[in-house]
Amino acid sequence: MMRSTHILMLVSAVLIGSFSNVFGQGGTDVIINATGTRTVENASRLNSQPKVLDTVFPIPSTSYPLLSINYEPTFEIPKIEPAKVNLQQKLPQLYNGYARIGIGSLLMPLAEVYYNNGRSRKMNYGGSIQHLSSFGKMRNVAPANFDRTTARGFVGVNEKKYSWDAESYYRNQGLHFYGFPNEDANKDSISQRFNTFGLKGAFHSHKKDSLGLNWKIGLEYRHFNDKKPKADSLSDWNARENFFAIRTGAEYKWGTEIFAADLDIFHNSYKYGVLNDTMPGFLNYGLENKNTIISLKPSISTYSKNRKLKAKIGIDLTASLGPKNKVYLYPIAEVKYSLFNDILIPYVGVTGGLTQQSLKRITDENEFSLSNVSLQNEHKAADGYVGIKGTLSKRIGFNVFASFSHVKGKALFVTDTLYSGRNRFNVIYDTMNITKLEGSIYYQLKEKVKIDVIGRYYSYNARNNIFAWNLPQFQIVLRGTYNLYDKFILTVDANLEGGRRAKVFAPGKDVLEENNQYGMKLGFLADANIGLEYRYNKRVSGFIHLNNVAAQRYKRWYNYPVQGFQAMVGVTIRF
Repeated sequence: MMRSTHILMLVSAVLIGSFSNVFGQGGTDVIINATGTRTVENASRLNSQPKVLDTVFPIPSTSYPLLSINYEPTFEIPKIEPAKVNLQQKLPQLYNGYARIGIGSLLMPLAEVYYNNGRSRKMNYGGSIQHLSSFGKMRNVAPANFDRTTARGFVGVNEKKYSWDAESYYRNQGLHFYGFPNEDANKDSISQRFNTFGLKGAFHSHKKDSLGLNWKIGLEYRHFNDKKPKADSLSDWNARENFFAIRTGAEYKWGTEIFAADLDIFHNSYKYGVLNDTMPGFLNYGLENKNTIISLKPSISTYSKNRKLKAKIGIDLTASLGPKNKVYLYPIAEVKYSLFNDILIPYVGVTGGLTQQSLKRITDENEFSLSNVSLQNEHKAADGYVGIKGTLSKRIGFNVFASFSHVKGKALFVTDTLYSGRNRFNVIYDTMNITKLEGSIYYQLKEKVKIDVIGRYYSYNARNNIFAWNLPQFQIVLRGTYNLYDKFILTVDANLEGGRRAKVFAPGKDVLEENNQYGMKLGFLADANIGLEYRYNKRVSGFIHLNNVAAQRYKRWYNYPVQGFQAMVGVTIRF
């Protein structure tokens, strides 16, 4: 209490002094006496030490604990059938021989025999004999009998670094020039026979080194002649032809480029009759033609864009050595590109070439031709094409393209009016532009169903002739095979052609006249064939073929109708 009183008195004195200084400048002093109670709390000592507080306050870290979720997924395992492994120790048996024997309407015997050595990694050899003939008659034409016999033998060897093969063949073909309306004509006077004998072989190297040089060489010899009947007064005047060929080539791979070069030499020697001599009373005269073609084709092929793009470029330098020596230069260029993993492959290219003409080539196309014909090589100055091919599904594929070519020396067949009484054909040559549009589509279901359809359209612009004689303007080809349980095999094929015209020498029905030339319509060609094979077992089967089921006696050549409906039955045997 005493302590409180002292403090109160001290405060009062201070206050009184202050007021006196403020308000009492020379005035009267004021003294205030008062009593009061003042309490003072007891002092306490702080236990913490002083410290400095920073202006940056630390941000407290926040942690989020993981939520515990217990989820158990379910799995559905499909049932997989166990794989079947064929533990067969032996491969399916192959038979060395195959024979096909049949007989058809119009007395048409058929016989074919094939033989080979079976399975072998290194060697392959064999041979075959084929025969087909007809002894029947055709209505409203001269005797049309024919026979064709072919024999062939071959051998080949395959090694890791090389391979070679050789072949010999012989063909004997007999026919009659039946293109006139006389069923009782002497068939010996209108008969013709062709003989062909040939040998050929080739060697190929197979170096697998990416920088290796692979090469090839092939040799070929062919003799061809006709043989007129003994009754013919000109039997000594026949045609004979000898053909030689050397085919060589080499290629070298460097990175993605392939450097290649081919060198081919073809020599053809044709001779008819006796030179510088004529037969009395006839207009026949001796003919001789010797021609050699040498062709050098260097080229470069390259791949890029992960092998999607393929390009080839080169030249074809060709020399023709004969009565007139000429040198030709042809381009070689082609580009292909794969789209969508080979689903679509567009392509474009330009090429050309010189094709050697021969009597063998002429009679293969038209067997009713004269033997004394002039030979002129076919010079295709340029042949450009563009197209696209691909697959619509794993079973369907297609190819569509257009080509444009300029051809000199195109062979055309016209009725002969000088030597043969208009029942044989001579060969004339013309220069023309040819446009070709072609589309094809195929369908294949494993080995059960196979179908091919091909359509072609041609446009000809000839220099000297109003039509491309005997050549079609459009073609449709259909082929199909159906395999039922590997027991019944059905085959169908059809060939449709239209727009063909033959050269005639007088006006008449279906004859168009232009520039003093006469062209006759040959009519629409429709040839359909059906075949059915029944396999009794793996070694024996029977077959029946129905040919020309439309029974249309269309004219493949002017004055030469084909046989109507034909049927053939036979058996096949494996041994």
